[in-house]
Amino acid sequence: MTGVLDEVLIAAAGVLAGIVGTAGGITSLVSYPALLAVGVPAFAANVVNNVALVACWPGSALASRPELEGSRPWLRRWTWVAAAGGVAGAALLLSTPSQAFGRIVPFLVAAGSLALLAQPWISARFEGRVRGSVPVLFTGLLAVSAYNGYFGAGSGVMILSLLLVTVDDHMARANALKNMLVGASSVLSALAFIIFVPVDWRAVIPLSIGLLAGSTIGPRVARRLPAGVLRWLAALLGLGLAVKLWVAPA
Repeated sequence: MTGVLDEVLIAAAGVLAGIVGTAGGITSLVSYPALLAVGVPAFAANVVNNVALVACWPGSALASRPELEGSRPWLRRWTWVAAAGGVAGAALLLSTPSQAFGRIVPFLVAAGSLALLAQPWISARFEGRVRGSVPVLFTGLLAVSAYNGYFGAGSGVMILSLLLVTVDDHMARANALKNMLVGASSVLSALAFIIFVPVDWRAVIPLSIGLLAGSTIGPRVARRLPAGVLRWLAALLGLGLAVKLWVAPA
């Protein structure tokens, strides 16, 4: 980062990322490349991204009140699973050398993008078998939340897919629950990063402001925008980023 212009670009990317992520897409596929573009190194950008993503939680909760009505008991039961997974993922990241992380990133981004494209097929194939399955929900949520704490690109989409086949097949309601679970995962993993590694607050603050603003819009978009449009746009962006990072690692 070199100055105010970079901070403005990060904030603008945060708005777009907040909209995309809380509407059912992949937040990090917008925010993470924006951080790389202004010169933040890969490991530091991932830390910034994880810390700033906490800002999506209150914004999406405010915008999703109609969809979240009556879900408080369910959320009390499952947010702790998401939070535990987030801590585990953060611990894994903190114990992974930054050079190794740079080699892993392209594959994580590609996996998140492919999961986004596969979500309708997954829902259609497995919905009848796992609806209401506590073991499937517990295992899947814990694993994906750990991935969210480690890197996160595509984790929201993976959780959304999981909820659609195990909890609620209504897109807007499942998306609202997803936003709350991702928020719970992000809070504790962000706290771990703040305690144990240096955080580039010049990047975190503008990104957080943008994400907060965007996350108040995303759930409203999810009520109106065809899911397929957002899914393909985010997935193609993610696959393009994965190829770029594989050819020229950050």
